Amino acid sequence: MTPALKRRGATPSVDIQVASPLWDGQPLAEQTVRDAIAAAADTLSTTAGEVSIVLTDDQAIRDLNREWRKIDKATNVLSFPAAPAGSGEKTLGGEKMLGDIVIAYETLARECDDEGRDFLHHLAHLTVHGFLHLVGYDHQTDSDADEMEGIESKIMKAMKMPDPYLDRDLSRDIGEA
Repeated sequence: MTPALKRRGATPSVDIQVASPLWDGQPLAEQTVRDAIAAAADTLSTTAGEVSIVLTDDQAIRDLNREWRKIDKATNVLSFPAAPAGSGEKTLGGEKMLGDIVIAYETLARECDDEGRDFLHHLAHLTVHGFLHLVGYDHQTDSDADEMEGIESKIMKAMKMPDPYLDRDLSRDIGEA
């Protein structure tokens, strides 16, 4: 089931852990991630809560991908919802945990180089993509992917950033979570 779009969602608190020194060269990365979460929450019907973001490297995300998805390769983004639908809510200090988003620096940078993307725009897009997974969206079917991509495009436009899917067939290249 896909959540309904609704304006003025609650903005979750965002806890960012920089787990790789590669991110040191991107001083605006943390603010970009916060802005992307805020824009996504503002567009969707979400509850207040906390999102944990880990900015890491390819080896760490490869290890997670192998452990959790049985795919032994790096990917750009992984999402780990805190409480699957119907299983109850997990809380931290009384605040609902929405889940974790992990983003790999080298894969993100390589995609930017290969596709002529701006690093911070692509980081914002991957963050939005990961957040949508946390609140129940997926892209397992073509219709679900079309819906999710449309919402991602809408959020990116609200952030005054380019539509990541315009004139490109990148929809199936976003990491699975």
